[in-house]
Amino acid sequence: MAQPTATGRELLEQLPGPLPVPQIIALNQPKVDLHTYRDYQWNGWDFEVPPGVFLPGATSRMIHERLLDGTIEVRDKVYAAMGAGLGVEAVVAGLRGAREVYAIDVHPGSVETTRRHYERLVGRRAGTRFVPVVADVFDGFPDGVKLDVVTFNPPAVSQPVSEDPDIVRNVCVGTPLLITFFEQLTGRNLLAPGAEVFVVASNTADLRGIARAAMAHGLRPEVHHLHEWDDAVRTYVFRLRQEARA
Repeated sequence: MAQPTATGRELLEQLPGPLPVPQIIALNQPKVDLHTYRDYQWNGWDFEVPPGVFLPGATSRMIHERLLDGTIEVRDKVYAAMGAGLGVEAVVAGLRGAREVYAIDVHPGSVETTRRHYERLVGRRAGTRFVPVVADVFDGFPDGVKLDVVTFNPPAVSQPVSEDPDIVRNVCVGTPLLITFFEQLTGRNLLAPGAEVFVVASNTADLRGIARAAMAHGLRPEVHHLHEWDDAVRTYVFRLRQEARA
């Protein structure tokens, strides 16, 4: 088990390998209601979930809760919710007093849904700017922005569980998406000094491959939080910081 203080090569040695393929596929069978209207409630808020928009689960709530209680601090910071989905992260960040909130998703319907929920639950707030962005990772993100905090609960499941493009987009793009994410964060120089990046992944993904990709792009991963489920799934919230440049 990875220790909270482990980083770099030490962390790689401690991370578990992926679960057996049949178990990964069984654990990630898609729900049949993705293409319907649904409802979601969290923290006393009601959200309408249009077809094709990701419905948050327990791993997403690991980010939501940490934003809400300030464990992931966004007050007065420039914050990006990568894979904004329904918009819960953006709403919490706005109410917590982030200076700028960038809600990024490759799915235009998710960005529009986030915008509607943000305007309804947060609205115009002095000192906070909300920017909805349709982008393929950061391809389409505004130039010149320096991010203080980024969160991402990626569709990192390592095995295909469907041929439906909406399900793939929400569940099982895999490690290549994280490689692009890390590459663009650092290659486009998007991180402000001292920035923190939080990524959620479990052993239904290639945890070691994800950590290696982060390190290859100058990001130092450490375990911010670990949750062990009854079905042998281990879900990690990784915190990544940019290595000091020589």
